[in-house]
Amino acid sequence: MGFGQAIGHCLKNYATFSGRASRSEYWFFFLFNMLVVALPASIGAGLVVGGTTTTTTVDGSTSEMSAVAVFGFILILVAILISLGLVIPNLAVGCRRLHDRGTSGWLQLLQLVPCGSIVLLIFWLLPSQSANAYGEGPAKA
Repeated sequence: MGFGQAIGHCLKNYATFSGRASRSEYWFFFLFNMLVVALPASIGAGLVVGGTTTTTTVDGSTSEMSAVAVFGFILILVAILISLGLVIPNLAVGCRRLHDRGTSGWLQLLQLVPCGSIVLLIFWLLPSQSANAYGEGPAKA
């Protein structure tokens, strides 16, 4: 499954928690999330820090924001809104990926436990099972 096909499939199955997802589908969607959320947020944070100037007065110091810093804040807000919109598809594709390994999607609750994400990362990296209780394996493209 290619990058565009994986993104389309994940967004089409926005809240589908049943079925299975291949490794490529999961990791391409992960990459898509990093590109549309983390990249603008980090650029925005850099613009905010670089665009904020501090002027020292007799009474103390005050900070002034330039148009660059305001644009950085807007980028951060856009990244937050996009990430909120992608919460459900992220959970859904993670659940389908765990189904592909023959485990329950409820294992994603391990993310709430310290070091639980490491266990999930291992499950998400392991290869698919041919057939299990969640159905036949995902189609290989």
